[in-house]
Amino acid sequence: MSTPSAVEVVPVAAKRQPFRFIANKKAATGVAIVGFFVLLAIIGPWIAPYDASARSSDLLQPPSGAHWFGTTHLGQDVFSQILVGTRGVVFVGFLAGVIATVLSVIVGVTAGYLGGAADDSLSALSNVFLVIPALPLIIIITSLLERSTDLMIALVIGLTSWAWNARVLRAQTLSLRRRDYVEAARATGESTWRVIFFEILPNLTAIIASGFVGTVIFAVMSEITLAFIGITTVSEWNWGTILFWAQGQQALASGAWWWFVPAGLAIAILGTALSLVNFGIDEFVSPRLRSAGKTTIKTASGHTVRMRVGFTPVLRTTPLGTRPVSPHAPAVPLDAVDLGVDVDREEKELA
Repeated sequence: MSTPSAVEVVPVAAKRQPFRFIANKKAATGVAIVGFFVLLAIIGPWIAPYDASARSSDLLQPPSGAHWFGTTHLGQDVFSQILVGTRGVVFVGFLAGVIATVLSVIVGVTAGYLGGAADDSLSALSNVFLVIPALPLIIIITSLLERSTDLMIALVIGLTSWAWNARVLRAQTLSLRRRDYVEAARATGESTWRVIFFEILPNLTAIIASGFVGTVIFAVMSEITLAFIGITTVSEWNWGTILFWAQGQQALASGAWWWFVPAGLAIAILGTALSLVNFGIDEFVSPRLRSAGKTTIKTASGHTVRMRVGFTPVLRTTPLGTRPVSPHAPAVPLDAVDLGVDVDREEKELA
């Protein structure tokens, strides 16, 4: 009786992808949407069909060819307000994200690498900002200012929202500073700042990027919230200002849904896009998330089979085609299940 031949598996070499982050569908979608809003922030005031504050006789008109998003109770064009208001939202979000990220990197990496008294002092400072409620503090600070401009709001949000990311970077730096390559760099006489910039920071890039995106989301929501509750000036247009006037003039009770729905959708779409970018960063950083369900093998017949999630390949330690059951039992054919793949089913599906 002839022994059935086992299926020989040959791993398929993965092709190098120079733009793996953009190749991720979530990241590509998020980057495209965020890029669209950044473009609107740059050219929005120039392409707006009307002056956002100009009044007209078209009071509370629904969307039409003349006014794509309808008009307010003063005849102001809502579409123009959305375009003009995009600049303030994007400016505050990204500037606050940059400020908070820079502070978190300086405090977190310095505390984690130096240790000792510097770590204790910087950690205590981070803990103080961590336990302080961020949004109430921002409301108090902005209410004390005579003129709450977008620049001032971005500075306040950035200076009060860095502590959490600093704690995360400190923990990661504590893990990295005892690695062999860091010890080797110190042993060769490299300066402290050179070790931090060339050995520590490159390995924290993904965490820093993820923290930046999270801070941008928080800054955008905070800026819109401040405008919605009337803390900031209502003379400068942003999406929160639109919602402030819509709520103050009872747009929902009047049935003027076009007054607040476009601004709400813009907020939701921008927040979703930033979240997709964050998810893309997580999958790019984690090999487990990046390669889940994507491992492929090639059978002897030339068919390509994709490994299922939850199946683990078992390395063969016996000659091909046999597997001992016990020391006194004869060798039996190697079952395809030992390879973690239902090869027969996959070949039938491919056929």
